[in-house]
Formats: sequence, C-alpha cells, structure tokens
Amino acid sequence: MEDLLPQDSRRLHAVKTIHTLAWAFFVASILAVPISAWIRRLDWALGCAGIVLAEVLVLAFNRMQCPLTGIAARYTPDRRPNFDIYLPEWLALHNKQIFGALYVFGLVFAFARWRGWLG
Repeated sequence: MEDLLPQDSRRLHAVKTIHTLAWAFFVASILAVPISAWIRRLDWALGCAGIVLAEVLVLAFNRMQCPLTGIAARYTPDRRPNFDIYLPEWLALHNKQIFGALYVFGLVFAFARWRGWLG
C-alpha cells in the first residue's frame, strides 16, 4: 500500500477483508443456484437466487457499487479496480460481467429444471 497512516492502513485492510468475505458469500450463492437446480433442490436454488437478488438491489440503489467501496475510499487515494477488495485486478474489473452472466445462466437453468424442460 502507498504511504498511508497506520490506522488508515489497518482500516483499509479490515474493509478489504470484509468485502472479500462478502464477495465470496455472494459468489457461492450464485454458484449454488445451478448446482441446487441440478440436484433438484429448487427451494435452495430459489433461496440462493433471492439472496443474490437482494445484493443486486443494494448495488442498484448505490450506483452499481458496493457500499464497502465508498468506505474503503476514505482510507486510500488508490482507485484501481481492486483497491477495496482482495481480488486480482482483472477479476475485480470484470466481476459484475462474469458473475452477472453466471447468475443469469443459473436462473435460466433453474427455471428450465422447474418447468421440466431438462429432465
């Protein structure tokens, strides 16, 4: 990290850690949608889809940005795509596109399983 005050460095580390854990939780929820549908647990798929939808609404009401990004910005002038989270820069840059596509795929797959189109 650049020249940060010690307390800012600690706070930024804490925000990045929390943000990374939250990201991992939502990625797990996204991946659980098609997996749950595959094993015919459509109730789980629906629950996980709902959890992700809640996060999408939070992002939508926050200009498509995680609220933790604004908090992390208080502690560093860095604005690289991963300044607020412990992810590789390329993944932080394309995060919404990658996991948004996986979420939509999971929803379509779960819907198709529910309708009986996929066995």
